[in-house]
Formats: sequence, structure tokens, C-alpha cells
Amino acid sequence: MPTLDRDGVRISYDVHVGPRDATPLLLSHGYGASRAMWRPNIDALVATRTVVTWDMRGHGDSESPADDSAYSHALTVTDMVTILDACGIEQAAVGDTGPGFKNDAARQRWNDYANGVASRLERDGASALSTSAEVARDSADSAGLARAARGMLAQQNADVIRSLPDVKVPTLVLVGADDTNFLAAADYMASTIAHAVKFVVPAAGHAANIDQPQVFNDAVISFLDGLL
Repeated sequence: MPTLDRDGVRISYDVHVGPRDATPLLLSHGYGASRAMWRPNIDALVATRTVVTWDMRGHGDSESPADDSAYSHALTVTDMVTILDACGIEQAAVGDTGPGFKNDAARQRWNDYANGVASRLERDGASALSTSAEVARDSADSAGLARAARGMLAQQNADVIRSLPDVKVPTLVLVGADDTNFLAAADYMASTIAHAVKFVVPAAGHAANIDQPQVFNDAVISFLDGLL
């Protein structure tokens, strides 16, 4: 398990080496999870290309700094770039997250949720986490996850969602058919990003890659094969 030092914060990641003539893939996990959530997918994906997985700050084997300012969207992005640089990867396909919120009231409701998660973690520990399949409750650092909820799960502005029309790279929008809280976001991304491809994973919830790994793998591989 390689690690890198980001200004005193240890970030852990794995490199699964596959065919070198295909675009590498960097996969980020969801809040409360870790890179372990991709275990059902690694073998199939790495047969087609190199796959890099990693643990965000406050998650998995990465460090949970005690400084609140060490958790932010900007630091998360630069962590990803630094990992790719450490791997010698100049260009990659990136599996990441949703677009955030354009509406101020909706963003505030989300942030109230994120702050509530943080407060429950500080009060109750890991039992406050979701019981979803991808959430790594057994190895959770409650203090780190509380800080990550406030600094990374919470949304500060509408910059990302407003930038979607400017996205020029090929984009796959993938969502579980039963992931009701995120279906509208998936529709919006698919309709706003030029030439985006939308794929709905049947009989799958928020962790579509775990609920239906073969369907998920096939969809991702089919899309990436078109990129070489």
C-alpha cells in the first residue's frame, strides 16, 4: 500500500496495474466509505487498464488530521492530482461524485444534513454512520469523519454544478435505479453535460457497483473502451 505525504497528512492509495495502452482510471469512494468499496470491481476493470483507488482524508487508511482546515474540496482535488503525479499518470479517466446544488435552499438542506452527521459522529461514534453496503463502519475514525462531513461533504457554493455546460470531456453518468435521492441529479448532469452518456443500473441503490457489480463493470468498461 503506497502512501504520500501531503503537508504532513498521510494519504493511502493502491495501484492495480493493467494494460498500459489504455487510459488509466482513478476511482474515488463516497463519504464514510474507503477504497475497499471497489473490491467487487477491481479484477474486471484492471483487465482493461490500470486502476488507482485511494482513501480520502479522514477515511480508511489515510490520516485523520485534527485541524478542521485540512478538510476541503480543494484539498481533495489536489490530493487526487498528487496521487496521479506520484503514479506517473499524465491523463486519466476519473470516477468521482455528483454536481452539488444550484439552489441555495437545497444546498442549505444538504449542509444541515452534513452538519447533523458530524454532530452524531461526535456524540455516538461510528454507529451514526449509514448501514449502506459501501460504508466502512468497522474501520471508521469518528473524529476524522466528523471533520470530513463539515469540510468535504458539505457544499460551499454552486461552482461545480454551474460549470457543467463547460465540460468538454466524454462523460458517463451512472446511477442506481433505486437511488431515489440522486436520480434527479443524474438526469440534470446527463442533460447539461454535452454528449454525456447516461446509464441506469437496474435493481441497484446508492452503491450500484456493489449491488450489481457485473452490470456496473460492463457499463464502465464499455464506456472506457470507447476512449482507449
